[in-house]
Amino acid sequence: MSFFILGFFTGLSLILAIGAQNIFVIEQGLKKQFIFIVCVICAFSDFLLIFLGIFLFHYFESFFSPSVELILNILLFLFLVHFIWKKLKNINTNFEINQKNEIKGLVSVIIKTLGFTYLNPHVYSDTVFFLGNFSKSFLINQKLLFGFGATLSSIIFFFTLGYLSKFLSNYLNSKKVWKIINILIILFMSALSIFVLINILG
Repeated sequence: MSFFILGFFTGLSLILAIGAQNIFVIEQGLKKQFIFIVCVICAFSDFLLIFLGIFLFHYFESFFSPSVELILNILLFLFLVHFIWKKLKNINTNFEINQKNEIKGLVSVIIKTLGFTYLNPHVYSDTVFFLGNFSKSFLINQKLLFGFGATLSSIIFFFTLGYLSKFLSNYLNSKKVWKIINILIILFMSALSIFVLINILG
């Protein structure tokens, strides 16, 4: 059980860092839009990547060359720029669900969630490489406990983040407030884009 607890707090310490994926989960919670599916995708993706790192760390480490990281950074930068551009176009729009386009909206949200998850090199460094490397000397049963502990921390974190944001959205009914939220999201994503661009150029 100690390895389960170790995995839980190690995973939680990594995931608490604010990033584009977390901001997107918060935004969906504020919108009250497809929160469950977004949280499921994020948590399940962490589960896959955590256990990929635990069992295939040495193979994946050799595959993840600097050129692969560069490609992922470029894709992430383009993805963030596109997201910011769309947000700027709709900066005065408050978060409402268009019931007529609910299916189309669900597909769009799924694609965005997958993009924020799998196009971010830091997701791999935190889950695959850090947790995989950290647990490489553990026995197989210890690896399993460690991995499930880290996975549980992801599940709790994403669902808390999404549904707490939904709860808080009940108190944010002003269009002015929604515009401020949009601006903050744009500023944060822009800062992330600059950071990714620096990594690309560096």
